[in-house]
Amino acid sequence: MAKKNVLIIGAAGRDFHNFNTYFRDNPEYNVLAFTAAQIPDIDGRKYPAELAGELYPEGIPIYSENDLVSLIKENCIDDCIFSYSDVPYKRVMHISAIVNAAGANFKLLGPGDTSIKSRKPTIAVLATRTGCGKSQTSRKVIEELMSKGLRVIAIRHPMPYGDLVAQKVQRFACLEDLQKHNCTIEEMEEYEPHIIRGNVIYAGVDYEAILRAAEEDPDGCDVILWDGGNNDFSFYKQDLTITVADPHRPGAELNYYPGEVNLRLADVVVINKMDSASPEGIQTVRENITMANPKAIVIDAASPIHVDHPELIRGKRVLIVEDGPTLTHGEMKIGAGTVAARKFGAIEEVDARPYLIGKLKETFEIYPNIGHVLPAMGYSDQQLKDLESSINACDCDSVIIGTPIDLNRIINIKKPTVRVSYDLEEIGYPKLSNVIDQFIKKNQLDKEMV
Repeated sequence: MAKKNVLIIGAAGRDFHNFNTYFRDNPEYNVLAFTAAQIPDIDGRKYPAELAGELYPEGIPIYSENDLVSLIKENCIDDCIFSYSDVPYKRVMHISAIVNAAGANFKLLGPGDTSIKSRKPTIAVLATRTGCGKSQTSRKVIEELMSKGLRVIAIRHPMPYGDLVAQKVQRFACLEDLQKHNCTIEEMEEYEPHIIRGNVIYAGVDYEAILRAAEEDPDGCDVILWDGGNNDFSFYKQDLTITVADPHRPGAELNYYPGEVNLRLADVVVINKMDSASPEGIQTVRENITMANPKAIVIDAASPIHVDHPELIRGKRVLIVEDGPTLTHGEMKIGAGTVAARKFGAIEEVDARPYLIGKLKETFEIYPNIGHVLPAMGYSDQQLKDLESSINACDCDSVIIGTPIDLNRIINIKKPTVRVSYDLEEIGYPKLSNVIDQFIKKNQLDKEMV
């Protein structure tokens, strides 16, 4: 029987995982290429032979998604596997139409074929969109587990934008590890909050190898926590699924892939940001949860913000720097920095667009609806330089840093800066502590704690 020729449509994350779990050692398929989107400068590389397995001694090339039609036709592709997240259904089916018109099948792989079983009890924290508050929810869950004396290892959704072989398995236990692994801003935003709270986090490319390393971590491991990225579903089979929804984007939970998958998978749905969302938005999310997953436990939550220097906001003209992915493919108009500017009395939110330099201009061309705030883009050294130059060129009194990391540590900002932090805070009952107590009992972890 002839092999089927396959092309994987991705964005340096789910695509590699789908390959590793379903195609790498499967003699029925011949994966001829990946395509890349969403993340700058990841096409033009190869998925290396060292990771691709014996069937692919030359590795697998990665092309721009713009080349999709020509790749299908020139390589006689049978199946195209859509493998990235936080995409509106209209966009997914638009790509499906392109693929079908070019003569290939359009396919989506589900958790059944791509989820790996852990030897440890596993919790997955997912979301309906990028920027819902997964990371702060993950931190809250970890704090609850650690307060019970359990050792938790977090595993983060992949962000492999550098040397893929070197990034096969990455362990982060101290801030020096961020420099050791040449992390981008996006990676640091996700790893640093875990590190400073004292827990170990893993990431990389080969998520079975990562899982086995985490299970045998030298600091010990009682529970695996999957800290999801974008609105992707978990790479691991989970014993408890917590999905975060955002009432600032009501209706998105039923209109984005695979956010609705996560909503339907959830044992628990956290409606986050209720302190800053409209009552109408909150009600829409509640109704959609009831329609899609009526058995889920619903937890109401807020994301109260804290600033270190409110005097640098009140009465000032401020430049707001927000988390990059939340503004780009997350399509959020505001983030923690914007909430802080309005709460603490800034007289003007300075428009970043007249001061953009280099690659940041390209970001706004690709995502023209970002608005006046500045996304903290730092996938490359050049982007970091352009971010620094753009901030320093801006005519403002101070800079509000709404990202989870201290940008002053990695770029030289020549203006007064304000850092914004935020954590998850439940409103009323039930609480995550109630859910965690049941998880501990169900998995007999209370016996291990004795």
